[in-house]
Amino acid sequence: MLWLNALTLARTMFFSNDIVFEAEDIRFGTPWWFVYAGASCLLVLFAGIMSGLTLGLMSLGLVELEILQRSGTPSEKKQAAVILPVVQKQHQLLVTLLLCNACAMEALPLYLDKIFHPLVAVLLSVTFVLAFGEIIPQAICSRYGLSVGANFVWLVRILMIICYPIAYPIGKVLDAVLGHHDALFRRAQLKALVSIHGQEAGKGGELTHDETTIISGALDLTGKTAEEAMTPIESTFSLDVNSKLDWEAIGKILARGHSRVPVYSGNQKNIIGLLLVKSLLTVRAETETPVSAVSIRRIPRVPSDMPLYDILNEFQKGSSHMAAVVKVKGKSKNPQSTAEGEKFKEGKVANRNSQLTTPLLTDNDEKSGRVIIDIEKHPRPITNEHKVRPNGTAATNNLCHLSEDIEDGEVIGIITLEDVFEELLQEEIVDETDVYVDVHKRIRVAAAAAAVYSSVMRSPSNRKLIGQKPAQGGQSRQGQSPK
Repeated sequence: MLWLNALTLARTMFFSNDIVFEAEDIRFGTPWWFVYAGASCLLVLFAGIMSGLTLGLMSLGLVELEILQRSGTPSEKKQAAVILPVVQKQHQLLVTLLLCNACAMEALPLYLDKIFHPLVAVLLSVTFVLAFGEIIPQAICSRYGLSVGANFVWLVRILMIICYPIAYPIGKVLDAVLGHHDALFRRAQLKALVSIHGQEAGKGGELTHDETTIISGALDLTGKTAEEAMTPIESTFSLDVNSKLDWEAIGKILARGHSRVPVYSGNQKNIIGLLLVKSLLTVRAETETPVSAVSIRRIPRVPSDMPLYDILNEFQKGSSHMAAVVKVKGKSKNPQSTAEGEKFKEGKVANRNSQLTTPLLTDNDEKSGRVIIDIEKHPRPITNEHKVRPNGTAATNNLCHLSEDIEDGEVIGIITLEDVFEELLQEEIVDETDVYVDVHKRIRVAAAAAAVYSSVMRSPSNRKLIGQKPAQGGQSRQGQSPK
């Protein structure tokens, strides 16, 4: 633009290849001289405003304005609300500002040529336009674009109306060719943005390490599956449904410190339910009550590729905080399934509004909503196929059979609500009874926590359980095993 102004004035100085220095048309001191000088100053000022608004308004993205309108200071909310309707017409606004700026730039040499010598007019035009029409306005608007744009939005609206016949068609053509630019951040960009605003980045951010870690974990949780967060079935403490709750079994349960214990039949991978440890408060160890005689809740089943957010949503419904992770048939490295798993094909159901599948057990407690395995009323083993009782039909009328792949899948691990939270926090949650921080990598807890665990393991055989003392020569110490 500056070169065009210089060329326009230079053309008045060249005639027949000879340089002719023409005198100014209006002498200094006359009223018209001041009129033309004032008009030149207004044109420089107007061009500077247009140049600054072009940079200031066009640098404000729609997403940034939405953020300021929702979470900014009261003044920022007001300014963003005023600017947003104008900035939404991005291409029409751009054409309007550039058109007005070009008109001011082209008109300036015409006025200067009337009151100054052509050579002086060129020097003044370039100097004033560069300093007051480009550098200073853009420097101010790049820093205070929001406040400047809000103060001049009335002028922009008027100019958009004046330039409508030209700016609107060109803006529509640009919309069709280039489209609208909605600058929404991708997931990776959001993570990078959060890390930049962390205190550890050293750029003046206010977010602590824990805040940035949790936000990043929440963004990563979408791409993580149940198989990544589960505890392998080989490392899971569980009980056989045919075992007895004697001093040794109860001692093991207390040593592990779990609130829920999976129950299997025959094979450890044939998980049939879970046992709430608090339900054992009324069980006497000396009676050696069979595990099958206590209340066993159904344990949901989830495919190994189920996203953790879906699992978290299911856990929030309150049906269970533990689920068995199943390798879907056809995706397993070991496609053959156990005989015990085949026998439960007819006893598995799924909630219509849930992706968690559950083995359908044989009884239902209407008061507590728990499902009970009633072994005493069935002489056949628990591994036999069970039919749905009529009294359990009403409680499960909203259930349907899941696909054969998930029903026949092999249990490869156990996932709990704590496992999902650990992936969200991106840190291990270690309690008093944990032996390993990371069961996959076999990383043990600190010595202090291990010492606490050892003391817990030694105590159950010497404590009174349900008001009874253990028999002479009771259980021996149990070796440590991963959770």
